Amino acid sequence: MKEIKIIDNYENLISENKIDLFNPEKKLTTDLKKDLMNFFRNSGLKDIFQDRDVKNIVDYCFGIEVGMDTNARKNRIGILMENIIENIIKNFVEEENLDYISQATKNNIKKKWNFDIEIDKANRIFDFVIFQKSKNKIFVIETNFYSGGGSKLKSTAGEYKELHNFLKKQGINLIWITDGLGWKTAQTFLFETFLYNDYLFNIKLLKEGVLREMILER
Repeated sequence: MKEIKIIDNYENLISENKIDLFNPEKKLTTDLKKDLMNFFRNSGLKDIFQDRDVKNIVDYCFGIEVGMDTNARKNRIGILMENIIENIIKNFVEEENLDYISQATKNNIKKKWNFDIEIDKANRIFDFVIFQKSKNKIFVIETNFYSGGGSKLKSTAGEYKELHNFLKKQGINLIWITDGLGWKTAQTFLFETFLYNDYLFNIKLLKEGVLREMILER
């Protein structure tokens, strides 16, 4: 854990080692105070202590340790991934005079752009949808991050392959942005999907401007 680097700047995605963040022997400098406050705010601890009436900080911290491998942690990682991607998308659509919505449903896509889309599940919510008005075309974006492996990754790759087929029949491109060391244990399944779908990327490629190529230049 001490070697893990943390991204705290969504603009440049530069990661830094924060090994001294919780070292009680380190002198509390102005920079260290700033890092601690950023952690307190961005981790969600500020909201928990401020709004959720935590009565016993010791019990709470033990609860955190017990629940480190729970779905709640996985959900938080997913939300952080979405935040990083949305920052990139927001800048991109502003530069290129496009439009987008997050947590997009069939109904709000219709309401915002008068665009009809068929969905494969009644409760389907897309992470992001970008609208290109000049061509009356939308691009569906799904994103996730897997820090650990497991059988779920095989089914995940299969699910996005099927979703790609379903949307392609409607003339809609699915852009899948995924990342994380978990894929190292499921490279075969990821590679099969990569060969099948030209719109599969990681964060690094996204930062290098692949959205412009996929949406504007094709």
